[in-house]
Amino acid sequence: MPFRTIRYETRDPVGYLTLARPTHGNRIDETMLYELAEACEKANDDAEVRVVIVQAQGDAFCLGWDGADNRNEKANQSRFRLAKQADSFNFLAETTKPTIAVIQGDAMSAGLELALACDLRIASSSARFGLPEVGQGLLSMGGGTQRLPRLVGRAKALEMILTAEPIDADEAYRCGLVNRVVLHDQLLAEADSLAGRVAERGSIAVQYAKDAVTRGLDMPLDQALRLETELTIILQTTEDRAEGVRAFLEKRKPRFRGR
Repeated sequence: MPFRTIRYETRDPVGYLTLARPTHGNRIDETMLYELAEACEKANDDAEVRVVIVQAQGDAFCLGWDGADNRNEKANQSRFRLAKQADSFNFLAETTKPTIAVIQGDAMSAGLELALACDLRIASSSARFGLPEVGQGLLSMGGGTQRLPRLVGRAKALEMILTAEPIDADEAYRCGLVNRVVLHDQLLAEADSLAGRVAERGSIAVQYAKDAVTRGLDMPLDQALRLETELTIILQTTEDRAEGVRAFLEKRKPRFRGR
């Protein structure tokens, strides 16, 4: 059954997940939320897909929850229900494939939280980022208060959250919110180039590396180091590891097969 609010297509070895409600600022409604989760599941199950690019149609990347700008009680109840269902966008954060958010325009509220759940972020020089909720007497509910300080540090995260003021792409790069900033017409080419370089690496090693970093950040250092060692030991038993050694000795590019 085709998606209604997003587009998902694959061009091996990359999956492209596109927010497709441009006339609504790509705001996230209940349908989009479920479709995003389903697309992530498709990417997880597709052995040919090694990287997922998350992008959007139109001028804005995503302006938040659908109905969040309305002041009536019904709209606010809908927003809280959607935020709870989103489960802090864990379905995206826990995707086994590396994810790259390609942010061509404003990423506000749940839009920024969606981007924060990705592994890497590339932004257009005209993009802006913000969590405006406290300015509306609300609280970010899609992981913003937790993922943002883990990425940019406590002080910068609190500045953005407590002032409810957006920052531009250059400031986002300086504080580590995005990995790189490029001109708008170079954005997709830069994303494809980065995705291609990641996809060339051993897919099992990439998955284990992502797992080690993601899980290790929430562990004491000694436990995280044990996790790293355990994953390294498992990796030694794979065909990809043997192929990497052979390619190094033969001075050629490795041909990883994800086994």
